[in-house]
Amino acid sequence: MDPVLIGELLSGLMFVGIIGFLLLGFPVAFTLAGTSLIFGAVGMYFGVFDPSNFGSLANRYIGYMTNEVLVAVPLFVFMGVMLERSQIAEQLLMTMGKLFGNMRGGLAISVVIVGAMLAASTGVVGATVVTMGLISLPAMMRAGYKPTLATGVICASGTLGQIIPPSTVLIFMGDMLSGINAQVQMAKGNFAPSPVSVGDLFAGAMLPGVLLVLLYIGYVIFKAIVDPESCPATPVPPEEKAELKREIVTALLPPLLLILAVLGSILGGIATPTEAASVGAVGATLLAAFRWKLTWRIVHETAIQTATITSMVFIILFGAAVFSVVFRMMGGDNLVHEFLTGLPGGPLMAVAAVMAIMFVLGFILDTFEIIFIVIPITAPVLLAMDISPVWLGVMVGVNLQTSFLTPPFGFALFYLRGVAPDSVPTSAIYKGILPFVLLQILAIAMLFAFPGVVTWLPGLIGG
Repeated sequence: MDPVLIGELLSGLMFVGIIGFLLLGFPVAFTLAGTSLIFGAVGMYFGVFDPSNFGSLANRYIGYMTNEVLVAVPLFVFMGVMLERSQIAEQLLMTMGKLFGNMRGGLAISVVIVGAMLAASTGVVGATVVTMGLISLPAMMRAGYKPTLATGVICASGTLGQIIPPSTVLIFMGDMLSGINAQVQMAKGNFAPSPVSVGDLFAGAMLPGVLLVLLYIGYVIFKAIVDPESCPATPVPPEEKAELKREIVTALLPPLLLILAVLGSILGGIATPTEAASVGAVGATLLAAFRWKLTWRIVHETAIQTATITSMVFIILFGAAVFSVVFRMMGGDNLVHEFLTGLPGGPLMAVAAVMAIMFVLGFILDTFEIIFIVIPITAPVLLAMDISPVWLGVMVGVNLQTSFLTPPFGFALFYLRGVAPDSVPTSAIYKGILPFVLLQILAIAMLFAFPGVVTWLPGLIGG
């Protein structure tokens, strides 16, 4: 039997096998590495895999650990967790709720806006969903909101941290696409390619993030018009109105200034993402101190949570590196290349196919699992077709935002179910996210039809 065919067959079976083991509930990082080692051994038996290829893993792991760009990940996570633990996010939610409470759907609109602000200051989806679920959901239920609308708004707004900078997903994708693009351009004879940075992806994601926020708010306004009973107004008592201006200054302005300092320094070229992340972490700590919330317990909990999240992500990254080596060395990259280049419709159809595959994988896999598996094996082919790496990265980010919402493994659904009262049935949470998943698919279609929405701002900033 043809060794090339055997290698490609084993590569395809390995991909399917990993998904199967994950569905059985095995840990992600160990499933990626363990399944890959098993198929690597099978490949050795058939003579289609050389075990010496594992020698490259040591250098790759050292590269991950010494990569200055990836240092931004724990710093941004620390920033987000500190804002959540010090109750700054809670005060922000309460203030925005009072600000918009006099209009129908005002509470839901405030949740969307606060979700966007928390996304721009934290990038941590879980903390945002839990915080808004604990504070906003009871308030919306008391106000008479339909559970489906209330839970859908909270889950969808909480996942904005996936795409609105400083998203940790964009940090990893920016680093990956930078290296892949350089290799692709050198293979095409371009030995001085235009670099792709995390800052470029941050700039490219700004307008799509705003687009999603506007779509969410537009849907709430639509519900307020056609079904006003689903989102009634919640007028603010006169005694609370008197304090509203002071609360806006104390609760809204400090996080807003922190966002402007962090993102403005990155987009303006003043600081690298890592330097800006350190400013954000220190700034969040100072905000907690100014509010007299900075205690040893909060610092300890924030550090533990940061270490836990960061370790989880990097262990998955290490496991995905083993998968990448085995998959590529057995000819899996050739299989992917033949599949994507053989599709009718050219590069755009190839991108559409990859987007469809990622969307389906989002039902059963986490975002980091998908990008660590799919990006290394598909991005080289797509970038070789002259697809913009910034546009591709942002498209993937918006697409995979749905992985937090789609059952059965939508983590935003699990986070909200864990803090929602028993009076809110699980079926309401699942029904509530359906309109927002459709809105995200609409956003993907708009970005697909008008790529300038993504590429305009990075081009403007980069000249």
